[in-house]
Amino acid sequence: MKEITVLSGKGGVGKSSIAASLAIALSKKHKIVSADCDVDAANLALVLGVREKDFKEWKPISTNEKAVLLPEKCTGCKKCLNSCYFDAISWDSDKNQPVFDRFSCEGCSVCAMVCPEKAIKLHTVDNAKIGYGKTRFGFDVVSGQLEMGESGSGKVVAEVRNLARQVGGDAELMLIDAASGIGCPVIASVVGSSYVIAVTEPTPSGLSDLKRALGVVEHFGIPYGIIINKFDLNPDFTKEIEKFAKENGIEVLAKIAYDKKFVDALINLTPLVVFAKEYEGLFEEIAERIRL
Repeated sequence: MKEITVLSGKGGVGKSSIAASLAIALSKKHKIVSADCDVDAANLALVLGVREKDFKEWKPISTNEKAVLLPEKCTGCKKCLNSCYFDAISWDSDKNQPVFDRFSCEGCSVCAMVCPEKAIKLHTVDNAKIGYGKTRFGFDVVSGQLEMGESGSGKVVAEVRNLARQVGGDAELMLIDAASGIGCPVIASVVGSSYVIAVTEPTPSGLSDLKRALGVVEHFGIPYGIIINKFDLNPDFTKEIEKFAKENGIEVLAKIAYDKKFVDALINLTPLVVFAKEYEGLFEEIAERIRL
């Protein structure tokens, strides 16, 4: 199964809307499965019209650990107190023992390693849930949701991709909607991809963040192309992005004009290519230009 990842350096550029319409375009010629790997703010299923009640299965997963004190072993040496990089440990003077903030603890295990009495252990926690549902377009969408205040999003992304491979079965393609930015969940979405589509917009921050995101993709040696969304809102800066692409041998897969129908489609939980049929040809052309 080849995997196509859609990402963006910054939020708000229309990445998920484009990913949903591209998934439908790809599904016309290939058996596909889609995966929402923006586990901090998953919404690909909504864009595809799949509601919570439509999911066949949700299951909790544990991809992170939290520090837990064994009070009977603690001697109050305070070595753990100064070892925590995340400031997740405070001190209870009455009990002369550390107190762990479960929301700040990243499960790095440094406190457990420095404790001479082995009074600290790591306990696994259910920090997310993953599930899947069938779209009305004939393919499944797999989604993951990180629980509020929890960490470990990169590992959750890996679990979402694994489930998508299982659900997809003999599917030819997986379409991944990654998070925006260049953090751990993005890296976990990009690793092992066959092709990456980077969506940007014609603004200084759009180009700056695009360059950073492409740096991640290039690190893993993955072929990619870019889509300039809302290109007509700033024609001069669109030229700047095109110049950057030309100088670096980057293929511009498409330029999409600003259209309020993008917003109307989202409001109606309908992919753009279904809400506005005139976009079908554009996304089918993008699908054809992807080099797998």
